[in-house]
Amino acid sequence: MATSTTGRGGPTLQRRLRSLPVLFTILVLVVFVFYQFVLGGLVQPVQDFFESWLPLSGLNQCLIWAALAVGLNIVVGYAGLLDLGYVAFWAIGGYVCAWLMSSFFSQWQVNIFGSAPPGQEAGIHINFWLVLPIGAAVCALAGAIIGAPTLRLKSDYLALVTLGFGEIIPEVFRNGGDVNGFNLTNGVKGIDPIDPIPLGLIHAILPRVPSTLGPFDNTYKFLVYALLTGVAIFISLRIRVGRLGRAWLAIREDELAASMMGVPLMKTKLAAYAVGAAIGGLGGVAYATLTGGVIPDSFQFANSIILLAMVVLGGMGNVWGVLVGALVLEWINSTGLAQLGNSINTSFGTDINFPSYNFLLFGVLLIVMMLFRREGLLPEARTRQILQEPERGEIEAVGADLEGTTV
Repeated sequence: MATSTTGRGGPTLQRRLRSLPVLFTILVLVVFVFYQFVLGGLVQPVQDFFESWLPLSGLNQCLIWAALAVGLNIVVGYAGLLDLGYVAFWAIGGYVCAWLMSSFFSQWQVNIFGSAPPGQEAGIHINFWLVLPIGAAVCALAGAIIGAPTLRLKSDYLALVTLGFGEIIPEVFRNGGDVNGFNLTNGVKGIDPIDPIPLGLIHAILPRVPSTLGPFDNTYKFLVYALLTGVAIFISLRIRVGRLGRAWLAIREDELAASMMGVPLMKTKLAAYAVGAAIGGLGGVAYATLTGGVIPDSFQFANSIILLAMVVLGGMGNVWGVLVGALVLEWINSTGLAQLGNSINTSFGTDINFPSYNFLLFGVLLIVMMLFRREGLLPEARTRQILQEPERGEIEAVGADLEGTTV
């Protein structure tokens, strides 16, 4: 009997899974080389086009949102746990970075391979590459703590509880300027500036690379954020094909059947919250270094909804679909909509604030997608089969037609 090469574990599928990370790496390197070495030598109109429609600062932001969406996909797409408070982990990661990479706690002076600017030696200054695992660990613990009360909840009740936690955490940071006389978060003013990203070892090998990445070193920051997004993708893909990933999918499909087959529901759900929160912590640390500071208003409930829209529109459960959905939606939100509005206003002499209609656009996109492509742009194979399966009435009608033709 011939062995199928297109099945779940066939060579064709394996080659495709290997080719996607390679394609992502190639695209990242092409973008970096283009912006670092090619764009500056092109004619001015071309430079103006890329600086307006595809600025590196916007691409960096897209990568961070993509990493966050991949983390949320673990909770929602893999384990089937509707999380409306994912922004809480983003906020925790950002504030961990601010506490450990700034002069905010000036009463202490700690420096562990940090990159404190001259004149800002006071405070806590830990190396960015050490803060990343610290932020991920803190958020993983927070994810387990926040997820514990939701383990016995389902559907709407689960969504409401996660929504509550997503609203509580930013409020804690907003009102943390005076905790029994101790300034924990600086209240609504937030914490800034944050230390630049150090590249000392790479600078020693390649002197042309800056030793630290300041606010305008967007090309090298692009590589850093692409690396973090790649780590999030790698973690998600590797766990997906392992025992834990299969347990998540079993819970998503049928929780009762999964428990009867020996899947420990509580432990498996907590693992989903912890892993998703850890990736959210990485994204929070990266976001803090991109913006140079953190303020509580950056972590609103609307961001959780946008992240969820990225997961749903991209293809829930499919890492690469979520990546595409996040990149496209964040580019529209940060750059594309504003530039399109400028072009329309210039052409027709109007004065419409197009970015103010971003949620209207997202709402229309969601409605259209749910009507015509519920499974998303690049859906997971099983999700596509389930959502495209005809209703029972349609099946019965087809069966009746077939019986009529065979009589």
